[in-house]
Amino acid sequence: MKIQFKYISLIIITFLFCSCKDEVLPKPASQLRLDYPMAQYSMYEDNCPFIFDVNDDVDVEEDKNCGFSINYPKMKATIYLTYKPVNGNINKLLRDAQKLTFEHVIKADDILEQPFINQEKKVYGMFYRVNGNAATNAQFYVTDSIHHFVTGSVYFKAKPNFDSIMPATSYVRDDMQHLMESLQWK
Repeated sequence: MKIQFKYISLIIITFLFCSCKDEVLPKPASQLRLDYPMAQYSMYEDNCPFIFDVNDDVDVEEDKNCGFSINYPKMKATIYLTYKPVNGNINKLLRDAQKLTFEHVIKADDILEQPFINQEKKVYGMFYRVNGNAATNAQFYVTDSIHHFVTGSVYFKAKPNFDSIMPATSYVRDDMQHLMESLQWK
């Protein structure tokens, strides 16, 4: 009987020590914090009929016919620039640029238009902020109405979820607006 009491006591004591744990506390809610460095810009120039500022942290790839892919490797985003010469077809180019933007109305919460006019450099255009889960969150076009027409749009290599990638979209959208506002004809 004494031996059984020892075993039972040992089992109970072992059980008590094993069952004692630290008090479990719930973790506070948190969100991913995405901080990006202040943008530093440099003028980008090549054989195309326009020049513009780009962020120093991007990779610029020239496509055919003065088109560009401006890649943000850390954010998996790309700004696509397309150049078209104006040959009496300015109305068609404007319609196509606006049509491309408003195709995103289905998924967008709203589209804000911001006109851009630089009389001194003869650069006129429109910057579009597309809010919501659309494939792009910003687009623009600029022209001199006589010779040149440039469009730009930004795309992320991720499923559109506006809330999740908002810090990155804001950063790239600001860069894109700076690019548009710095664009000059040669």
